[in-house]
Amino acid sequence: MSPAATIPQVLSPEQVQFFHENGYLLLENALSPETVAGLKDRTNNLLEDFSLEGHPMTKFSTGEKGNKHIGDDYFLTSGDKVRFFFEEDAFDTEGNLTRPKEKSINKIGHGLHEVDLAFREMTLTPQNLSIALSLGFKDPRVLQSMIICKQPEIGGEVGPHQDSPFLFTNPPSAMGFWYALEDCTVTNGCLSFIPGSHKYSPITKRLVRLNGGQDGTGFEDIPEAWPANFESKEKPEEGDRYEMAEVKAGTLVLIHGSVLHKSERNTSPKSRWIYTFHMIEGEYEYDAKNWLQPTEAGFSKLKDIA
Repeated sequence: MSPAATIPQVLSPEQVQFFHENGYLLLENALSPETVAGLKDRTNNLLEDFSLEGHPMTKFSTGEKGNKHIGDDYFLTSGDKVRFFFEEDAFDTEGNLTRPKEKSINKIGHGLHEVDLAFREMTLTPQNLSIALSLGFKDPRVLQSMIICKQPEIGGEVGPHQDSPFLFTNPPSAMGFWYALEDCTVTNGCLSFIPGSHKYSPITKRLVRLNGGQDGTGFEDIPEAWPANFESKEKPEEGDRYEMAEVKAGTLVLIHGSVLHKSERNTSPKSRWIYTFHMIEGEYEYDAKNWLQPTEAGFSKLKDIA
């Protein structure tokens, strides 16, 4: 019997179909309340214990607005480390923090599952392997794991985007696992999706290291746009309507790498903590131009846990 045959089935055929049709899927109670509480405690410890001494005060940005700091060394070498990226609005006009450091961090990443035991144990699991296999992965590899804090009142907007341009494989295969550690609502910046947009939104650009990373990162056009992994179709007239995805703590949101999604600014007094990581197909090409590069050992092979 193959190792995969011993992995319990997590997704029903109806859930698999929903994901393929819509490009996302919400799985309630994917984490127990005890696991959520433990991960929140660990996150609090990380936020309280990190030092500002010597920190480059790097702010998080998707880079789509031309922000150069996305290409600094602190960012580019974070793939197997635990590093801290600030909210853009956590500073005054003179560059001073306007609130405590633990209330100023946008993101902790990008190698939590590599170096932190608590996050490694909830990432490399039979549950996540089962989900990946159900959705068509042959050799799922885990990369880019991070906590996103979406801080009260300053948690920044993340505009419409796809994930595959940031973790490009040939052909595209990125999929996000997005675990809610707190309730995610309209007021604190929950996700929203255009259902089915992965079927008619090709990947036309990718985030790359410029000059091997010496000049930071930037977006590069893909000569021949890649269609989504599943069947393509023309964009329907109602295809640009976002649907909100409010979820309770413990929910897992699965995100196809080509589906259009976004989150609004957190205007509430409550944070929106989530833990997220991505998977790519290990059988596909992942080249040296991508911003995130593997260590000598390579990205984590999820099938190794079987």
